[in-house]
Amino acid sequence: MSRQQIVTGAADMIRRRGLNATSIREVAKHAGTPLGSTYHYFPGGKGQLATEAVQWASDTVRTVLAAKLRKGPAEGVRAFFTMWRQVVIESGFQAGCPVLAVSIEVNSEALDAAAEAFRIWTTQLADALKEAGVAEDPARRLARLVVTSAEGAVAMCRAQRSIEPLDDVAAELTALLEAATAART
Repeated sequence: MSRQQIVTGAADMIRRRGLNATSIREVAKHAGTPLGSTYHYFPGGKGQLATEAVQWASDTVRTVLAAKLRKGPAEGVRAFFTMWRQVVIESGFQAGCPVLAVSIEVNSEALDAAAEAFRIWTTQLADALKEAGVAEDPARRLARLVVTSAEGAVAMCRAQRSIEPLDDVAAELTALLEAATAART
């Protein structure tokens, strides 16, 4: 069992159950690893593991965005929403974003990692918008709108057991970004 498998297992549990409802013991069981291995790899305990799980989720999204944003902001946003759509549907509306799950917990050691993840995603989108000709302030605001809207839409999908909120937000934001970039070219 690798360290990475434990981290991805923790991210999966956090996105399904939240941070407080996820224990090291349950992560070890979920990842199919001996409990001692988790403490070997993560001597800082649950806080260290949660931080690394959030960083892994952040890097995963950052990689998807980086690949798709090369084709333009709208394409990047489509990929961002497609990724979340897949997560929600494939989990039977049980999983959301581990970054958001950590963000709403009180006194989480991983909160700084969550804030950094949101900053990274927002900056990536804002940079793509600026490259497409959108001024800095509107680009930053639009990027933040995309990230916060996606997170909220995923939460609504889970609560309502419907993908419609995510699809609606994706369609509206994609159109908004296409209009913003078309107006600048």
